[in-house]
Amino acid sequence: LSSSGSRNIVKKGKLMDFTSTVIIPLLCGSLGIFGVFRLLQWMRMRTYLREAVVVITGATSGLGKECAKAFHAAGSKLVLCGRDSEKLKDLVQELSTMTNHQKNTHKPQTVVFDLSDTKTVQNGAEEILKYFGHVDILINNAGISFRGTIVDTGLDVDKKVMETNYFGPIALTKALLPSMIKRRQGHIVAISSVQGKISIPFRSAYAASKHATQAFFDCLRAEVEQYDIDVTVISPGYIQTNLSLNAVTADGSRYGVMDKNTAEGQTAAEVAQVVLNAVGQRKKEVLVAGLTPSLAVYLRNLFPRLFFTLMATRAKKERKAKGS
Repeated sequence: LSSSGSRNIVKKGKLMDFTSTVIIPLLCGSLGIFGVFRLLQWMRMRTYLREAVVVITGATSGLGKECAKAFHAAGSKLVLCGRDSEKLKDLVQELSTMTNHQKNTHKPQTVVFDLSDTKTVQNGAEEILKYFGHVDILINNAGISFRGTIVDTGLDVDKKVMETNYFGPIALTKALLPSMIKRRQGHIVAISSVQGKISIPFRSAYAASKHATQAFFDCLRAEVEQYDIDVTVISPGYIQTNLSLNAVTADGSRYGVMDKNTAEGQTAAEVAQVVLNAVGQRKKEVLVAGLTPSLAVYLRNLFPRLFFTLMATRAKKERKAKGS
């Protein structure tokens, strides 16, 4: 071999030695540390959720029902809230079948009240506290959607949406908050929406209620940190639920249509797992949306003029589609 060839062989040998003695062990060590970190994170989350008293509103369908399944499987003590006592009983029965396979589950309790009637919320909160004496995690999930033009929407419809999506959750939160402050322990979760960050045409009442929700719980987070109380705001995009079917229209009637975006959205079970992990990891805020809605959030903040133009174009297209 020539001297240059010998030098190349020596260099390759040194490179292989460096790779095998430094780089590979370093990568393996990093992966090991990451694995241990994730394991500790998982164990911490399981410990946090196991035996925790978890209150879920709007528990009989959609995301609320899937959250009930997820937290029940995690070993939480559930208090399920809704307007329909029969549906709540059916859900408890359904969850009881899971108990046969998992020894750490508990029989859920139920409380019936209408979140849109703030006068009954206080009574509901008192009944919730009677079961276990305290609440560890409150998941404000119940909500109603809206479809309609602003000019045609009666003020009573705006109030109805705000009562369910905003005043109801904050009334329940305020009713349970003193007991959390007294214990210096608690976790409050608000299921908001991407529309709590951006607004799209013909969703005015819904978007307004979610913007208000975002603002309220952002303020709450700052105010209760001194009491070691966590606040998590979760903002999903489209979920495959009956939200659009049950949406109210400008005249207050039921919309009754499954929107294409809703039908193609994430499953409620998938989002429920995101909620479970976010709560277990005590995250302050989570955006659960696809690429387009996520980009729209940043576009609204960074390039508002472009965002407004796109929304105006969308409104024209929707009007044209409905008029044809």
